[in-house]
Amino acid sequence: MGVRRNPLGYEVLCLLALMSWAPAARAGFSRRAPADPAASGWQSPAEWHHGLRKIRGTLLIGAGSVKFEPGQGAPLSWSFENIKTFDLRSHRLALTSYENRGWHLPGDRRFRFQLRSEIPPRVAAELARSIGKPSEDGVPDPNARAFATLPARHRTRGGGTNGVLRFRSTGIDYVTPRDRGARSWRWADIETIARPDPYHFRVSGYREIFEFELKQPMSRELFDRLWSFVYARNLYGLNLTGGTRP
Repeated sequence: MGVRRNPLGYEVLCLLALMSWAPAARAGFSRRAPADPAASGWQSPAEWHHGLRKIRGTLLIGAGSVKFEPGQGAPLSWSFENIKTFDLRSHRLALTSYENRGWHLPGDRRFRFQLRSEIPPRVAAELARSIGKPSEDGVPDPNARAFATLPARHRTRGGGTNGVLRFRSTGIDYVTPRDRGARSWRWADIETIARPDPYHFRVSGYREIFEFELKQPMSRELFDRLWSFVYARNLYGLNLTGGTRP
């Protein structure tokens, strides 16, 4: 004669198993991929170099503004339209606002920040695009799609750097090891380009000029394509950002 199961005991065991499984299931189902910093905002611990002082806090780059929240004291905030230009490296940001300098000094006010976290190239590119005005972006994306590349050397008074020029539909990048002397120019940041001969190339931006020695020759066809990116917008009366045509 077989052993008769207790229906009530079986139901209790099933209920206990279900109760233990439910929280873990909810936790697993609620996990989501981290938000894209370029879209939802990016932040890093930072130091504001204010005169001889270094003030610690957090720098935030978000939708429409750049903010610095110090550990003590009032926060600083600049809307994109109130930022005149910026100079960006992987761990450094210097922005120039339209504010007057103190003590009746001439010129615009400049703020310098040292970043503990490395700013991602996509955040740097979005910042340059959002502000719109000519800037110095030293954080190019080495993995961005390019239609042509050329190995090059950029000579400076202190020696120079070796890297790769990458030509993209959105601009020109100069990528170097460890980002030393790297640059990213939007087409709107470039005033003129020149090719004196197949082994030399010059980028004249609104903020700086880079002259390159090319390790491989630049074809006339490639230069003509770059020329059309730089000058076509002027021929058609396009503006750098926004505004209306007269």
